[in-house]
Amino acid sequence: MRSDRMRSTTVTEPIDPDVDLADARQRRELRRSHYRVLAVIAAGGSIGAGARYGAGLLWPTADDSFPWTTLGVNASGCLVIGVLMVTLSEAWAAPVWVRPFFGTGVLGGFTTFSTYCVDIDRLASAGRAELALGYLAATVVAAMAAVAAGAWITRRFLARRGGRSR
Repeated sequence: MRSDRMRSTTVTEPIDPDVDLADARQRRELRRSHYRVLAVIAAGGSIGAGARYGAGLLWPTADDSFPWTTLGVNASGCLVIGVLMVTLSEAWAAPVWVRPFFGTGVLGGFTTFSTYCVDIDRLASAGRAELALGYLAATVVAAMAAVAAGAWITRRFLARRGGRSR
């Protein structure tokens, strides 16, 4: 019965009126534009990952201690993401490559949520389950608070300067 209902209901996706996928030239252009975006993300990601690695070298963390460096990197990266997204969506009509380069690339490479998971596993394996759970919660709270703070601060700054803001 359910499959009959699903067949009779047609869901149409929005279609970009400027794109005709039957046109081979337009299909090639779309493919090329995806490669450009991926290249921009990769370039930004290498910068962000290098900065993250540098932070780990400057402030190493002992195996059984609280990973302050990773927490600091993640929180500061989330703060900048909040600033960047408000700036790009409410104050500046940036070129199309800016968001993927900085947001996905640089800041995605800089914030280390994979290292966050490894740190939790490392702490739990070392018999520090309470510290691992505390770190798990602290990182989520700090990251969310940092994004919200970055967005809030940027909106206040824009409002004072007379820029666009919501």
